[in-house]
Amino acid sequence: MAGLDRLKVTGAVGEPAFVAGERLLGREQAVSRLLALDGRGELTTEHAELVASSVRVSLRTVWRWVEAGRQGRTGPVERDRFRITDELHGRLVAWCGNAAAVHRDLVREAERARAEGQQVPDVPSLATLHRAIRLDLTPGQRAALAGGEPARRRHDVHLRRPRQWRNACWEADHKHVPVEVLLDGESVFPWVTWFIDCATEVIPGAAITPHQPSRDAILAALRVALSRDEDPTGPYGPIGGLPSLVRIDRGADFLSATVSDALGHFAVPVQDLPAYRPDLKGSIENLNRCAERMHFASLPRYTHAPSMRLRPGARSKQTGEAAPLSFAEFVRLLLEWITWWNTEHTSQALDGRTPLEAWRADATPIEDVDRELLHRFTLADDGRTRTLTASGVRWGKRYYVGEWMHGEAEAGLKVRVRFIPHHDHEIEVFDAVSGKYLGPAHPSDAATDEQRRAHRRRKAAEKRRLARAMSAAAEQTRTRYAAVTEAEAPRQLGVLSEAEVERAAERERIADAASLALPDLIPPAAPPDDWATPASLRAKCRPAEPSGRADDEMRGAER
Repeated sequence: MAGLDRLKVTGAVGEPAFVAGERLLGREQAVSRLLALDGRGELTTEHAELVASSVRVSLRTVWRWVEAGRQGRTGPVERDRFRITDELHGRLVAWCGNAAAVHRDLVREAERARAEGQQVPDVPSLATLHRAIRLDLTPGQRAALAGGEPARRRHDVHLRRPRQWRNACWEADHKHVPVEVLLDGESVFPWVTWFIDCATEVIPGAAITPHQPSRDAILAALRVALSRDEDPTGPYGPIGGLPSLVRIDRGADFLSATVSDALGHFAVPVQDLPAYRPDLKGSIENLNRCAERMHFASLPRYTHAPSMRLRPGARSKQTGEAAPLSFAEFVRLLLEWITWWNTEHTSQALDGRTPLEAWRADATPIEDVDRELLHRFTLADDGRTRTLTASGVRWGKRYYVGEWMHGEAEAGLKVRVRFIPHHDHEIEVFDAVSGKYLGPAHPSDAATDEQRRAHRRRKAAEKRRLARAMSAAAEQTRTRYAAVTEAEAPRQLGVLSEAEVERAAERERIADAASLALPDLIPPAAPPDDWATPASLRAKCRPAEPSGRADDEMRGAER
């Protein structure tokens, strides 16, 4: 950029470069107009004077422009100058942009050619070479001579994706935190794995690890990001749901089969971007930069802080330096900052709103995830089917047991195991046939006191359940007899007498006859003759019987 500042294309003394450029464009436009008038025979001195006054040149200069245009030239005459060729550009790259070294090479080659009697090439002066570099190479090309591709990229421009709706696209990344924290007496540099919604800039989920993250950190952050609560006071808050797309870089952990399978079960595509292209996922890169400048820089033992040291040294030996945070305290402060980012931080890109306000203002429907499915598919599965035995489930050269396994061991139940990578303290067991979630399991040789008590309670509960069932069965099969006061055979309790049996049979017979009765078997009697009855209804009615016969039938029915 310093070379551009020194480069002045001037038309008059002290005239800035952009003024001279405007004059050049004005000349080209004016000459085109004047030549068009001249071709129609309409060019006059008044036209030339008007152009001279606007472009701020003399009338004679305008007529010279017109004469040059008649000869086919509308621009200024380019001077023959020294230019950077491909061969010189290659030499500059070989010397990392050292123009003086390239000039010395050119001078030595010219002296060697003169000594051998060959044609001596023209060697420009060092100032001429510098001027040609400034004129023929762009700032990005000049930066690349010394800094390579990373330096050249700083002079590139990037496109911006159109802003979409909430959960239209998420971006994920790992961030190495340049803050020294203490974990079990050792200094570590944590990593944070998080997701961000590109439309509203909210952070739906994050996971922090004291070491290089892997699949377990991604799955943990993904579980938090996909979970949500309508109640703002819930553990997850109102932010979350299924996204339509997740953009990641080509990290091996993000491209693992575990992450792809977890999102693939919910039909969420994963777009893997080219490596070393942070401009293609600008939302998460901006979050990484903001987190470092707005939060990490204020923490003690921030390694990128300005220092008075002239050479690097052990930070622990610095006097007056604040003590490092513990890992738990660092996690607490980072989660508080994420909450502040979502609920209080305002952004110009969101029209002065907070990310949570932008999220709530978006009326796009949210597709929630079933908690059981989320817990199931965000765990790793090695694809093997195992058998539940009396020792439990064998996984990773260890046996795992759970209190829910009591009563299932001898049946040889086929199960599948899901787990968090690199975490062998607990696994999740599922039925291999139906896929039903059975329960957690822990190492049988490393059970805690609470887990042992849970096993004992489950065994005792199973024992009490069996005792109750056996007692009920004995109660149903046991025969009891009534007490006697005379020498006679005892009567069995609960047995009906002969009269009680006959009465019960009669009640059942009457109930059966009532259920089989047909209400339309005997048609109704005909209405009196003085009634106005339709002919169709009168035909369906039986004729009226004499009163004596009807009374006899009624009395017979009563008997």
